Amino acid sequence: MKTTFQKGKQLLRPPGKSGDSSKVWWRLMRPHTLTASFIPVLIGTSLALAKSGRINYPIFLAMLAACLFIQGATNIFNEYYDFKRGLDTMDSVGIGGAIVRDGIGAKTVFYSAIILLIITVFLGLFISFNSSWLVAIVGAACMLTGYLYSGGPWPIAYTPYGELVAGVFMGPVIILLSFFIQAGTVDLKILLISVPTAVLIGAILMSNNIRDLDGDKKNGRRTLAIILGKDKAVKFLSGMFVFSYAWSLVLFMIVSPWLIMVFASAPLAVKGVRGYHGKTIDKKASEKQPKTVP
Repeated sequence: MKTTFQKGKQLLRPPGKSGDSSKVWWRLMRPHTLTASFIPVLIGTSLALAKSGRINYPIFLAMLAACLFIQGATNIFNEYYDFKRGLDTMDSVGIGGAIVRDGIGAKTVFYSAIILLIITVFLGLFISFNSSWLVAIVGAACMLTGYLYSGGPWPIAYTPYGELVAGVFMGPVIILLSFFIQAGTVDLKILLISVPTAVLIGAILMSNNIRDLDGDKKNGRRTLAIILGKDKAVKFLSGMFVFSYAWSLVLFMIVSPWLIMVFASAPLAVKGVRGYHGKTIDKKASEKQPKTVP
């Protein structure tokens, strides 16, 4: 029978079985958010395949792993700094709170993120050696941004720029980089194709920040959702979806008729936005709910 005891804000428990431990670390990576990393890689690589007719699979796998590790490290840094700032408590719900609920030491969590970034450095060197050393510069910027999202004196997550930064780095930057390392070039069409992805990744953050609006405000964040207020933030979220589909319609006409398939997801966007209408934000839940990084 497991026993627990409380020490300050941290809930400690004896280590469980290795299976339990692996689940804790898996939750710490926030796997449901990792699609925002590998989908852009798949888009950029697919576009390169259409252009050149071939894929360098070792580079593709290295790029895929590097993006997943950067986002995983970003999520783990977020876990660490939420704990350090007192945002995570033993009452936190969802998949966060590994430090306060599962007994993982804060320093262990922090250094696990550092280890992921070190592995990413070696992956980046491999990619750069086989493509261009410009990749190393872009990769370093991505890793720094991942850390600064929740770390440093002015965390991006506390500002109105979270949606913009996440959208740019996880949309155009990843897509263009994935295309470049395969095709050896970039062009305007690839940038245009990446725009809806950027906006939709920003929409993930916006919906998350709308949900957590009251708790974020209490904890000193100044997210775009807080500045706009709930009603205007929901309208802004709606506008993000409308813009993405409108842009996709333009791409349908100038890039490929197959892009009409993206409109099959429109009912899900409508359902997601309607979920906010006529509802009040649960302050207690939003204060307990850990932040999610796309």
